[in-house]
Amino acid sequence: MTEKWDIVIVGGGLAGYVAATYLARTDLSILVLEKGGRLGGRAGTNKIKQQYLNVGPHALAKKGIAKSVLEELGIRLSGKSPKVGGILVENDLEYAAPFSPLELFTTRLLNPRERMEWIAVLWKVMNTNPDNLAEQTFQQWVTQVAYSERCKQLLHVLGRLSTYCNAPETASAKVMLSSMKQAMKGVLYLDGGWQTIIDQLHSKAVNSGVQVRTRTPVKQIVPLEQDHFKLILANDEDIHTKYIICTTGPQELAKMLDDNVHLDQKRFLGEIIAVRGATLDLALTQLPNPNNLFAMGITDPLYYSVHSTYARLSDDPKNVVLHVFKYHHPADQVDEKRIKDELKRFLDQLQPGWQQYMITKRFIPDITVNQRLPQVGDEQKLQRFKTGIPGVYIAGDWASPHSILSDAAVSSGKQAAEEVILEEKRRNRADHGARVSAI
Repeated sequence: MTEKWDIVIVGGGLAGYVAATYLARTDLSILVLEKGGRLGGRAGTNKIKQQYLNVGPHALAKKGIAKSVLEELGIRLSGKSPKVGGILVENDLEYAAPFSPLELFTTRLLNPRERMEWIAVLWKVMNTNPDNLAEQTFQQWVTQVAYSERCKQLLHVLGRLSTYCNAPETASAKVMLSSMKQAMKGVLYLDGGWQTIIDQLHSKAVNSGVQVRTRTPVKQIVPLEQDHFKLILANDEDIHTKYIICTTGPQELAKMLDDNVHLDQKRFLGEIIAVRGATLDLALTQLPNPNNLFAMGITDPLYYSVHSTYARLSDDPKNVVLHVFKYHHPADQVDEKRIKDELKRFLDQLQPGWQQYMITKRFIPDITVNQRLPQVGDEQKLQRFKTGIPGVYIAGDWASPHSILSDAAVSSGKQAAEEVILEEKRRNRADHGARVSAI
C-alpha cells in the first residue's frame, strides 16, 4: 500500500529540521527522510575518545539570523565567544593580527601608512551596505576600498575567516561583505558541538508527531495530478505527498527532478560550485604553547583555532580540542599527502611538539563546507528556480540568495515551512469556495 503524507522533507540536516519543527505546529502529517545513518549532516558532531569533534571548525554568528531563529524555536545555545585577535603568519613569520584596537596599533605587520589605511578600510567594511554590491565580485570591491597590497591581503583573510570562501575573483561581494559584518559582531563556539542543535530540533519535532527515517535515499521526484508528488526511493518503494521540501545539494536535486525541471534551471543546478576545504581536527591533553589560540595564514589560505577554550568539547575539561583548516580554491586539485603535510607544518609552527599530547586526530582532505559558492547573478537564478515547480520547495545552505552557511540553512528552512503553510491555507480556501459554489 502506498504511503501518503502531507509533507515530505528530504534531508535530516539543519535546514530540514528547522522546517520540520516549524511545520510541526500545524495539523499536517510530516515525514523526514535522511539518506545516511546519522542525522545532522555537516552540523553533526562525533564523540571520539570522550572528545566532541565537529566536522571542521564551526562558529555561530551572535547577530546572525540562524541564532535568532533557533532561539525562537526554543533551542538552547550554550557557549562563549572567542577573543578578537591572534596571529597572522607569512613566510613562517608571526605577526599580531590587527583585528582589535590594541593589536591594530602595535602589530609589526603594518607600517604607519598601512595602519591608517587599515583603520579606514575597517570603517568602510562596517558602514557599507552590502545590497549596493550585488553586481560586484569580492575582488572588485577589495580593489576599490583598499590601495596597499597589505590591506587587500587582510580583507581576503577576513573574507576567508567569515565565509570559508577562497575565490575572491568570482565570489559575490554582497554575500561576502554581509557575512564579514556579521562575523565581526562576534561568534559563538558551542558547548558539546553543533550536534546539540540537531538533537534539540529532533526531539522537538518527534515529540510533536514528525516521523524521521534514516538510511532512506530518494531516487526520483515525480509530479502527479491534483498537485501531488510521488517520491521513488532507492529500494523502488514510493511515497505520495502534497508538498516536498528538499534540503539536498543542488546536483542531487537535479538528479531527483530529472526531466521535470526546465533545461535552464537544470543547467543552473549543475553549474553551482561548492565551497570546499580540508580539516585536521584534534584533541590534546594540553597545549605546548597555551598562548597561541588563533592564527591565520596571510598568503597561505590556512586557519588554526582552539575551540575548547570557549566551549566544553571534552568530558575532561583539561583537554584541548582544536581545528587546523585549509580553504580550497575551486580549481585546487586535492593532493591528500601534500595537504596533510601543509596542515601539520602550520600546527608545528604554532604548537611545536603537539604530537606527544595527542588523544585523537581526524584528517579530512576534502569536505563540502557550503553547497554553493555565492556568485554574482545567483540571486535572480535562485528566485526563478524556486518558482519553477509549485509544491516543491528548496532549503539548505545553498538556497538563500542573501547568505550562506548556517544563516542560509536556517533561514531557508524557516521560509520553506512558511511558504508551505501559506500554500496550504490558499488551497483550503479554494476548496471551501468550490464547495460553497457547488451548493
